[in-house]
Amino acid sequence: MSGLLRGLPEAQQRLLGVAPGAVESAVGPMLAVLSDRREFGAGWMFERKLDGMRVLGTRDSDRVRLFSRTGRGVSGSFPEIAEALAGQPSDGFTVDGEIVAFAQGRTDFARLQRRMQLTDPRRARATGVDVTYYVFDLIRLDGIDLTRLPLRTRKSLLRRALDFRAPVRFTPHRNEGGRQRLDEACARGWEGLIAKRADSRYLRRRSPDWLKLKCASGQELVIGGFTEPAGARAGFGALLVGHYDGGRLVYAGKVGTGFDRITLVRLRAGLDALEVAASPFASRVREPGAHWVEPVLVAEIGFTEWTRDGLLRHPRFLGLRQDKAAVDVVREREGP
Repeated sequence: MSGLLRGLPEAQQRLLGVAPGAVESAVGPMLAVLSDRREFGAGWMFERKLDGMRVLGTRDSDRVRLFSRTGRGVSGSFPEIAEALAGQPSDGFTVDGEIVAFAQGRTDFARLQRRMQLTDPRRARATGVDVTYYVFDLIRLDGIDLTRLPLRTRKSLLRRALDFRAPVRFTPHRNEGGRQRLDEACARGWEGLIAKRADSRYLRRRSPDWLKLKCASGQELVIGGFTEPAGARAGFGALLVGHYDGGRLVYAGKVGTGFDRITLVRLRAGLDALEVAASPFASRVREPGAHWVEPVLVAEIGFTEWTRDGLLRHPRFLGLRQDKAAVDVVREREGP
């Protein structure tokens, strides 16, 4: 046991356990629940909500691996992050965080996509897109499972266990938050805040101990079809998207904005390869001449609100996501 862990109070040392191997400990991160809550008492911590890719990083001696939240290896997409973890003073840990790319001081998911779609480290570096890994949790250290420790303790250990230099950064937090703090975050152009109970354990599932407080609406949706382009537009006209509910793909509307010409052409080529004869949606979609595709692609969609009919209002395409399986995409509903 490291000196950091031996310095914990005896009651917290009793919460420590033997950690599984790096691969097993990296699968199934803790996820936040969307919430409209704006009033918080003591016992909460508030972090900036980043618009990037959720990644768990593991190191065991000389072996470093990066995993998406679905357990897919992404070390080839972000070789400089893997190298930075390999150079840490501790040689056995699992950390949780978000990899982001910046444009004009703001996280830019579309820019990050240029890295996410590559698996060759040389090609990833050649894009010229710099990435940063914002680490916010430590769930394993020196072969010891930390998931039963309170979040505040895990973050304290994290700050001391790693050497935070670019491209790895510690995710700061505030001990107070609420409506005013969220308004300030939104005014800065942030995605929102993540509110976390300071005494929460790390649970490998979605938990109301972590809450998403968003500045604008948006979520992942599954692409089930597309329409032909009109006029001088290239690629396609709009994406037909939906979400799963009880194993059925429910139609949520069409998305025709947020694309540049390159995205339209490249995405059309990918959609053509997935074309199927019948609609994957559970109900009839009245789009004359629509093309249907195998529902395996997941897109991040921004929108203003859901209509009473369960459709998106003013949707816009933000990018493809490769860190979530299509079958796991459900409509996010506000929790506590």
